[in-house]
Parts: sequence; C-alpha cells; structure tokens
Amino acid sequence: MLKAEDPHDRISCIVYDSTMCFSQSVADHLKLPGICVRTSPAATMLAFAVFPRLHEQGYISFLESMSLDRVSDLLSLMLKELAASMKKITTDGMLELRAAVADSVKKCSALIVNTVDFLEQEALTKVQELFSASAFTIGPFHKLVPTISGSLLKEDTNCISWLNKQAPKSVIYVSFGSIASIDEKELLETAWGLANCEQPFLWVVRPGLVRGSNCLELLPINFQDSVGERGCIVEWAPQKEVLANDAVGGFWSHCGWNSTLESICEGVPMLCKPFFGDQNLNMRYVCDVWNVGLELEEFEGGTIKKAIKRLMVDTEGKEMRKKAIHLKEKVELPLKEGGSCYNSLNDLVKKILSF
Repeated sequence: MLKAEDPHDRISCIVYDSTMCFSQSVADHLKLPGICVRTSPAATMLAFAVFPRLHEQGYISFLESMSLDRVSDLLSLMLKELAASMKKITTDGMLELRAAVADSVKKCSALIVNTVDFLEQEALTKVQELFSASAFTIGPFHKLVPTISGSLLKEDTNCISWLNKQAPKSVIYVSFGSIASIDEKELLETAWGLANCEQPFLWVVRPGLVRGSNCLELLPINFQDSVGERGCIVEWAPQKEVLANDAVGGFWSHCGWNSTLESICEGVPMLCKPFFGDQNLNMRYVCDVWNVGLELEEFEGGTIKKAIKRLMVDTEGKEMRKKAIHLKEKVELPLKEGGSCYNSLNDLVKKILSF
C-alpha cells in the first residue's frame, strides 16, 4: 500500500488510540505522520506526563497533605486525582504505560481529543504548552454520529416504555459502565439504597457486574416485591436515549468520560462513584468545577438513600439540575456551524489532506 502508484490510494497518516502508543513508533519507522486519539479528558494527558516523575520522587504523602483551597480548579482536581491514582497504581507496568502514552503524544503530528474547549480550557492550554502537536477538540464524539451506538452489549429498549410512564425528572438512572465490577455486599447495599430512597429507578445490572456471579440471583428474595413498579432492572440500556428521556432526573454513574459527556449533553446531574482510571478526575470536574454532581462516599444503603435524596429532591439537587441544563445549552453551541468543535473538525480534515 505504501508503494501504490495511484496517489489517491496512498497512506497519508496513521490514526491510533493513545493506549496503542507503539503505533507512533510504527508511523515514525514508515515515515508517516501519526495522529493520536485521546478518548479521555485532556487533563489526563497532563497527569500522564508528570505521574511517573512524581511517583519516583515520592510525592504521594505530599499531595495528600496539600491544602488545595487557593489553587486553580484544574490544579486542584489534578492533584487530588494524582494522589488517588498513586495509591492505586504503583506497578512498574502501569507507570511505564503512562509514560509511553505521554511520550507518543509528544512525537505525534496531531492530537484528537474527545472534549469541548470551554469544558477544559485551562487543561487544553497546558496540553498545547507541554506537547508540540496541534490538538483538535472535536468532542463529544457521540454527537458527531448520534445514530450510531457505541455499545458492544445488547440494549434492552423495553426500559424506554417504562420511563415514559414516570413523572418528569423523577427517575434516578444507575449504571456503572461496561467494565467496572462490585462485590456482593456492594450490590446488596445498592439494592437496599434504591429500595428505600422512594424514587423511581432504572438500574443496569449487567452480566459480570459482580464477578463470577449471576447478579440477579444475588438480590434479596423480597427486593422486587418491595419496589414493585417503582423499579426497572435491565442488563443493559440504550444510555443516550435514557438520559434524553424527560423522566430521568439524575444519573448515578461510575464517571467514565463517555458517560460524563452524555450526561452533560442531556442536562442530567450526576451522583458520582468512580472506580479506576480517569474516573476520579472526571468526578472532580463534575463535582468541583462544573458543580453538576455529588460524590457518593461509600456503598452503604443509608448513605446511598441520603445521596439520592440530595440529588433528586433537596434544594441542593435542584440547583445542580439548573446548572446542568445551563451546561447542556453551552455544550450545544460549539457543535453548531461556526462553533469551536465544528471548526476543529474542519481543521482536522484540512490537516490530514495536507500530509
């Protein structure tokens, strides 16, 4: 293919996911430009760039003890995320991966980021200072081709009919994504928290949510009787359609970046319980910077009940809902003709055609 005589068939560049960082070395070997795609927030690139050095120099306790009251929003959330990550990820392999990802971005010809300029303006500015590659912010990706589902699991669309019968903004939607897992005790605490919160709920209990177990069989025998028609449990849901439904008033999420962007785009406030990776940082954005969500401290029935009430019923939650709606309206503008995301996509096309 590289030797094809027809110029219309030539390979002009290699586009790769940032976790496939070895692809940049392949591009360099073939003397082709590499375009790195980052599906996580831009701020993670900053964390990846400094993480190995901070860990090597032993700054874990220093970060944990820092007073963050007088630092910028970005620095505050980054330091908190770094401290949390350092306690969880200390293996040489993970450190090497983070360093390799950052190194590949430093060598690439362009960086595609699944974000919106105004959501991460400070982070994007620092990314451009740290990495020489031009950053193209063309997110949220799911808005580029909204008719295509990115799910690998079969979606149960029957839950939409159930949602259509519920009062506006009354339903708490619960989904921990396609990878995260919980233990049996956490499943039971979640079940009783939902049963006692008195709010209608749509709960995604996918196969494998509790490793090695049939999750539905682990639920209390009288659970379904206690919630009746107030609860709907599915193995997987059409999330974008669910979040767009007028009945949904809150999203209890693992804070994956895709889920976070989907929630923002529909103006739905969040209850945040991150598990790993960039999810802690995403929670900081949601709770500390954009102020459209609450952090759930632990999987405990009473704590869950109170947190859902705060989000769905209390004045605090209503104010967050107003901010979430405002954020939704702001996100819509860059996607329109002449907006930053629209222009960035056109600039990316021009960049590729110039190779």
